[in-house]
Amino acid sequence: MPKNKKKKPSEKKRTLKTQTRKKIVKKTVKKTKPARKTVKKAILKRSINKQKKLISEPVIGKVTHYFPHVNAAVIKLKSQLSAGDCIQIKGHTTDFKETVASMQIDHKPVKEAKKGQEIGLLVLSRVRRGDTVYKTSSDKTS
Repeated sequence: MPKNKKKKPSEKKRTLKTQTRKKIVKKTVKKTKPARKTVKKAILKRSINKQKKLISEPVIGKVTHYFPHVNAAVIKLKSQLSAGDCIQIKGHTTDFKETVASMQIDHKPVKEAKKGQEIGLLVLSRVRRGDTVYKTSSDKTS
């Protein structure tokens, strides 16, 4: 009689492990895909709502630097700004409104600044690099 060849126990273990791994991977992929899509949709809806709110106010520029000892910000302008205009500075941790009282270009006071210029501006509170400056219609300090 021919001898029955038995498989080695290590080979059996390997095949069982790979089979169980494949099943686990398939199950986790099926469960996580719909959850990711719903989260992405919710995030997109929030960002669209935020963009709609921000579009109503024209962007004047961005903060490029802040000097804490004198409470002054350097702003790169994207549109014209003059003394007496109401602005809102908004960022990740910053959100306040103020009236432009003092503006300087190269340490010289000016009444108006044009698009593309960098101005020094006295601000009420701390601002950070990258904060956006908007033009508002009224001055309500918050």
